[in-house]
Amino acid sequence: MTAVSIRVTFKRKFIAGLFVLIPAIITVFAIAWFFRLVDGILEPVFFRVLGYHTPGLGFVSAIILVFVVGIISTNVFGKKIILFFERIFLNIPVFRSFYTAVKQLVDAFSPESQTSSFKKVVIIEYPRKGAFVFGFLTKESTVLKDHSGKETNLRAVYVPTNNLYLGEIVLVPEGDVFGTDIPVDEGIKIILSGGIAAPQRIGESH
Repeated sequence: MTAVSIRVTFKRKFIAGLFVLIPAIITVFAIAWFFRLVDGILEPVFFRVLGYHTPGLGFVSAIILVFVVGIISTNVFGKKIILFFERIFLNIPVFRSFYTAVKQLVDAFSPESQTSSFKKVVIIEYPRKGAFVFGFLTKESTVLKDHSGKETNLRAVYVPTNNLYLGEIVLVPEGDVFGTDIPVDEGIKIILSGGIAAPQRIGESH
Protein backbone atom coordinates (compact mmCIF):
# COMPACT_ATOMS: atom_id res chain seq x y z
CA MET A 1 0.00 0.00 0.00
CA THR A 2 1.51 3.33 -1.10
CA ALA A 3 1.74 6.46 1.01
CA VAL A 4 -0.95 8.13 -1.13
CA SER A 5 -3.42 5.27 -0.71
CA ILE A 6 -2.75 5.19 3.03
CA ARG A 7 -3.42 8.92 3.25
CA VAL A 8 -6.63 8.60 1.22
CA THR A 9 -7.83 5.65 3.33
CA PHE A 10 -7.04 7.49 6.55
CA LYS A 11 -8.86 10.60 5.35
CA ARG A 12 -11.94 8.59 4.34
CA LYS A 13 -12.07 6.67 7.62
CA PHE A 14 -11.46 9.82 9.65
CA ILE A 15 -14.30 11.70 7.93
CA ALA A 16 -16.61 8.68 8.38
CA GLY A 17 -15.78 8.56 12.09
CA LEU A 18 -16.29 12.31 12.38
CA PHE A 19 -19.77 12.13 10.91
CA VAL A 20 -20.65 9.35 13.37
CA LEU A 21 -19.31 11.23 16.39
CA ILE A 22 -20.64 14.73 15.66
CA PRO A 23 -24.35 13.90 16.28
CA ALA A 24 -23.44 11.97 19.44
CA ILE A 25 -21.25 14.81 20.75
CA ILE A 26 -23.90 17.45 20.02
CA THR A 27 -26.54 15.30 21.74
CA VAL A 28 -24.36 14.84 24.84
CA PHE A 29 -23.62 18.58 25.03
CA ALA A 30 -27.31 19.44 24.58
CA ILE A 31 -28.35 17.05 27.37
CA ALA A 32 -25.56 18.34 29.63
CA TRP A 33 -26.61 21.96 28.95
CA PHE A 34 -30.25 21.16 29.73
CA PHE A 35 -29.20 19.29 32.89
CA ARG A 36 -27.17 22.26 34.16
CA LEU A 37 -29.94 24.73 33.25
CA VAL A 38 -32.73 22.89 35.07
CA ASP A 39 -30.58 21.84 38.00
CA GLY A 40 -29.27 25.40 38.35
CA ILE A 41 -32.82 26.71 38.71
CA LEU A 42 -34.20 24.15 41.18
CA GLU A 43 -31.12 23.09 43.16
CA PRO A 44 -30.88 26.41 45.10
CA VAL A 45 -34.50 25.90 46.20
CA PHE A 46 -33.63 22.50 47.70
CA PHE A 47 -30.51 24.03 49.29
CA ARG A 48 -32.66 26.52 51.20
CA VAL A 49 -34.92 23.69 52.38
CA LEU A 50 -32.33 20.99 53.10
CA GLY A 51 -29.36 23.17 54.02
CA TYR A 52 -26.87 21.35 51.78
CA HIS A 53 -26.17 21.02 48.05
CA THR A 54 -27.28 17.90 46.21
CA PRO A 55 -26.19 18.07 42.54
CA GLY A 56 -28.74 16.52 40.20
CA LEU A 57 -31.66 16.72 42.63
CA GLY A 58 -33.15 19.70 40.81
CA PHE A 59 -33.00 17.90 37.45
CA VAL A 60 -34.59 14.74 38.84
CA SER A 61 -37.31 16.84 40.44
CA ALA A 62 -38.00 18.56 37.11
CA ILE A 63 -38.43 15.19 35.38
CA ILE A 64 -40.81 14.03 38.10
CA LEU A 65 -42.73 17.33 37.91
CA VAL A 66 -43.16 17.05 34.11
CA PHE A 67 -44.29 13.42 34.50
CA VAL A 68 -46.84 14.33 37.19
CA VAL A 69 -48.20 17.21 35.07
CA GLY A 70 -48.49 14.76 32.17
CA ILE A 71 -50.54 12.38 34.32
CA ILE A 72 -52.77 15.22 35.53
CA SER A 73 -53.30 16.64 32.04
CA THR A 74 -54.48 13.32 30.59
CA ASN A 75 -57.47 12.78 32.88
CA VAL A 76 -60.77 14.65 32.99
CA PHE A 77 -60.33 16.19 36.46
CA GLY A 78 -56.77 17.26 35.70
CA LYS A 79 -57.81 18.93 32.45
CA LYS A 80 -60.38 20.99 34.38
CA ILE A 81 -57.67 22.15 36.78
CA ILE A 82 -55.38 23.13 33.91
CA LEU A 83 -58.20 24.99 32.15
CA PHE A 84 -58.95 26.86 35.40
CA PHE A 85 -55.36 28.12 35.66
CA GLU A 86 -55.29 28.88 31.93
CA ARG A 87 -58.29 31.17 32.32
CA ILE A 88 -56.47 33.02 35.11
CA PHE A 89 -53.31 33.41 32.99
CA LEU A 90 -55.31 34.54 29.94
CA ASN A 91 -56.68 37.47 31.94
CA ILE A 92 -53.16 38.91 32.12
CA PRO A 93 -52.81 41.10 28.96
CA VAL A 94 -49.09 40.61 28.16
CA PHE A 95 -49.05 36.97 29.23
CA ARG A 96 -52.21 36.21 27.21
CA SER A 97 -50.70 37.11 23.81
CA PHE A 98 -47.42 35.29 24.39
CA TYR A 99 -48.96 32.20 25.99
CA THR A 100 -51.61 31.79 23.27
CA ALA A 101 -49.07 31.98 20.45
CA VAL A 102 -46.66 29.52 22.10
CA LYS A 103 -49.45 27.10 23.04
CA GLN A 104 -50.84 27.02 19.50
CA LEU A 105 -47.38 26.34 18.11
CA VAL A 106 -46.67 23.55 20.59
CA ASP A 107 -50.13 22.03 20.05
CA ALA A 108 -49.39 21.81 16.35
CA PHE A 109 -46.67 19.26 17.08
CA SER A 110 -48.48 17.46 19.87
CA PRO A 111 -49.89 14.00 19.09
CA GLU A 112 -52.50 14.59 21.82
CA SER A 113 -53.98 17.60 20.02
CA GLN A 114 -57.12 16.91 18.03
CA THR A 115 -57.80 20.41 16.72
CA SER A 116 -54.57 22.32 16.15
CA SER A 117 -52.17 19.57 15.10
CA PHE A 118 -50.78 19.31 11.59
CA LYS A 119 -53.17 17.27 9.49
CA LYS A 120 -50.72 15.71 7.03
CA VAL A 121 -47.36 16.09 5.31
CA VAL A 122 -47.70 17.65 1.86
CA ILE A 123 -45.49 18.86 -0.95
CA ILE A 124 -46.03 22.21 -2.67
CA GLU A 125 -44.25 24.16 -5.40
CA TYR A 126 -42.53 26.93 -3.44
CA PRO A 127 -40.98 29.54 -3.42
CA ARG A 128 -40.79 29.43 -7.24
CA LYS A 129 -42.00 27.25 -10.07
CA GLY A 130 -39.97 24.06 -10.33
CA ALA A 131 -38.86 24.09 -6.67
CA PHE A 132 -40.75 21.77 -4.31
CA VAL A 133 -40.76 21.79 -0.50
CA PHE A 134 -42.19 19.67 2.29
CA GLY A 135 -44.86 21.34 4.37
CA PHE A 136 -47.58 20.55 6.88
CA LEU A 137 -51.24 21.03 6.00
CA THR A 138 -52.79 23.12 8.78
CA LYS A 139 -56.19 24.06 7.36
CA GLU A 140 -58.15 22.10 4.77
CA SER A 141 -59.92 24.99 3.08
CA THR A 142 -59.79 28.77 3.11
CA VAL A 143 -62.00 30.56 0.57
CA LEU A 144 -60.59 33.57 -1.26
CA LYS A 145 -63.24 35.76 -2.91
CA ASP A 146 -62.23 38.36 -5.49
CA HIS A 147 -64.08 41.52 -6.61
CA SER A 148 -66.05 39.65 -9.28
CA GLY A 149 -67.40 37.22 -6.69
CA LYS A 150 -65.33 34.29 -7.92
CA GLU A 151 -64.23 32.00 -5.10
CA THR A 152 -60.98 30.05 -4.91
CA ASN A 153 -60.46 27.22 -2.43
CA LEU A 154 -57.06 27.49 -0.79
CA ARG A 155 -55.20 25.26 1.63
CA ALA A 156 -52.99 26.63 4.39
CA VAL A 157 -49.58 24.96 4.45
CA TYR A 158 -46.91 25.57 7.10
CA VAL A 159 -43.45 25.53 5.51
CA PRO A 160 -40.58 25.36 8.06
CA THR A 161 -37.73 27.71 7.13
CA ASN A 162 -35.53 27.44 10.23
CA ASN A 163 -35.37 23.93 11.69
CA LEU A 164 -39.01 23.42 12.69
CA TYR A 165 -40.47 26.10 14.93
CA LEU A 166 -39.97 28.98 12.50
CA GLY A 167 -41.58 29.06 9.11
CA GLU A 168 -44.10 30.60 6.75
CA ILE A 169 -47.80 30.05 6.13
CA VAL A 170 -48.41 29.59 2.41
CA LEU A 171 -51.94 29.62 0.95
CA VAL A 172 -52.02 27.27 -2.02
CA PRO A 173 -54.85 26.32 -4.42
CA GLU A 174 -56.22 22.86 -3.66
CA GLY A 175 -55.00 21.44 -6.95
CA ASP A 176 -51.41 22.51 -6.24
CA VAL A 177 -51.11 20.64 -2.93
CA PHE A 178 -49.68 17.14 -3.25
CA GLY A 179 -50.71 14.93 -0.35
CA THR A 180 -48.23 12.28 0.78
CA ASP A 181 -48.42 9.02 2.69
CA ILE A 182 -45.73 10.27 5.11
CA PRO A 183 -46.93 10.37 8.77
CA VAL A 184 -46.57 13.74 10.49
CA ASP A 185 -43.94 12.45 12.95
CA GLU A 186 -41.87 11.14 10.03
CA GLY A 187 -42.29 14.51 8.32
CA ILE A 188 -40.84 16.23 11.38
CA LYS A 189 -37.83 13.88 11.22
CA ILE A 190 -37.33 14.78 7.56
CA ILE A 191 -37.27 18.51 8.37
CA LEU A 192 -34.94 18.12 11.36
CA SER A 193 -32.54 15.90 9.36
CA GLY A 194 -32.31 18.41 6.53
CA GLY A 195 -34.01 15.98 4.15
CA ILE A 196 -31.69 13.06 4.86
CA ALA A 197 -34.55 11.03 6.37
CA ALA A 198 -36.75 11.53 3.29
CA PRO A 199 -37.87 8.22 1.76
CA GLN A 200 -36.68 7.16 -1.70
CA ARG A 201 -40.26 6.91 -2.94
CA ILE A 202 -43.15 9.03 -1.70
CA GLY A 203 -46.68 7.77 -2.16
CA GLU A 204 -49.46 10.22 -2.84
CA SER A 205 -52.56 10.43 -0.68
CA HIS A 206 -55.69 12.50 -1.05
